Amino acid sequence: MSRLTSLQSPFLLGFDGLERALDRVAKSADGYPPYNIERMPPLEGQPERLRITLAVAGFAADQIEVTLEKNELVIRGKPPAEREDRVFLHRGIAARQFTRAFVLAEGMEVLGADLATGLLVVDLVRPEPKQSVRRIAIKARDESRSVAEKE
Repeated sequence: MSRLTSLQSPFLLGFDGLERALDRVAKSADGYPPYNIERMPPLEGQPERLRITLAVAGFAADQIEVTLEKNELVIRGKPPAEREDRVFLHRGIAARQFTRAFVLAEGMEVLGADLATGLLVVDLVRPEPKQSVRRIAIKARDESRSVAEKE
């Protein structure tokens, strides 16, 4: 028996790519690093913004990469190699490699990224969609003619 998801409804056409992206993001999410997503008030004359904040204590800007490919925002962190002269009696601060991916809606734009006080902040904006209604012409066919006559 095949699995039927909500995106396989006959009323949702062409969303199979979105479903694959959601599956990929769900599999890659392990909880590290922790993050927040905020809805920011619009600035004067600007559309609504979103802000993603990741807790990346111990990472420098050159150890973090933020990329946007198609509609997927990917944030990767790679800490420097461990120094062998350090001996930990307790190690509670995580400083491991990570990848965190966010699927963005069509039209979302990344405004920029800032790193300060151990927090990486990525600001996004969703431009207001243009409202348009397009009328589709209906071609009338004479059903009395056979298929052979039409050719």
